[in-house]
Amino acid sequence: MKESLRIEGLRISFPSPSGELVRAVEDAGLTVPPATALGLVGESGCGKTLTGLAVLRLLPPAARLERGRIFLGETDLSELTEAEMRAVRGEQVAMIFQEPMTSLNPVYRVGDQVVEAIRAHRRLSFASARHLALDLLDRVGIRRPRERYQAYPHQLSGGQRQRVMIATALSCSPRFLIADEPTTALDVTVQARILELIASLRERERMGILLITHDLGIVAGETDRVAVMYLGRMVEEGATRDVFARPLHPYARALLRSVPRLGQGRRRLEAIRGNVPTPALRPSGCPFHPRCPLMIPVCRREIPPLKVYESGHRCACFRAGEEAT
Repeated sequence: MKESLRIEGLRISFPSPSGELVRAVEDAGLTVPPATALGLVGESGCGKTLTGLAVLRLLPPAARLERGRIFLGETDLSELTEAEMRAVRGEQVAMIFQEPMTSLNPVYRVGDQVVEAIRAHRRLSFASARHLALDLLDRVGIRRPRERYQAYPHQLSGGQRQRVMIATALSCSPRFLIADEPTTALDVTVQARILELIASLRERERMGILLITHDLGIVAGETDRVAVMYLGRMVEEGATRDVFARPLHPYARALLRSVPRLGQGRRRLEAIRGNVPTPALRPSGCPFHPRCPLMIPVCRREIPPLKVYESGHRCACFRAGEEAT
């Protein structure tokens, strides 16, 4: 695991209007080995994107990284200067951001932005970098790449801007890629092409991938391991095949049951009762207990530890693996 990307004991907080710190991510930990894809799933607002941003030290200004360490191999990224981090971003760890319109510079042509990312990390002439940028735009499914190269972000559709972001992230063949909803706003044909491109780079370059997504179908088909996050905490993590076949945590089980499946006919999908509370109104004990069908009194009082079960499957639940009656 020496060459892995590791997150240990991450806590991220925001100040509330009263001045109190509200924890958005609590005690999060992940390991992404080279050539491995790890899916990070959970409902909106559970801290998935913040976890990804913390790796690159790109948290929002109001956010506070209270504790936790992030390692790239043996290097503790928290100890690097900002100049050293700029060398890490893009070349060592790249990120596909969820909102391409706010991530692309509106006053620069999109092709020049891809070229700038390439030349920031590679000693290439402008002509060579431009040739590589055009090739990347073509590979991510942008039609007429020479024409689109000259376009400004506002002249592209949402899906095209997303593909430009993906081309920029892949331009330097990073060791690790954090992909935050990389196929949002893409039609299924382009989505398949993008996933195939990322998978081929992963295999050829031994690139590790942290895939942040709501799409459990993509997780099932594209990842080796999956971690389930709820209200800022990791509640389950294991081999994708194991988690999908036998989820141990009631929340993971509920997520999987809410996904439509071929051949199930008109059977009504199972919804997860209640709503995700805001971090400011985090319940005591297990954060999922107000919505959990397996809740027992200890769940209200104590936070269950993340225990290791068979095959390295981890789960934070006092009644892991039990079914509701």
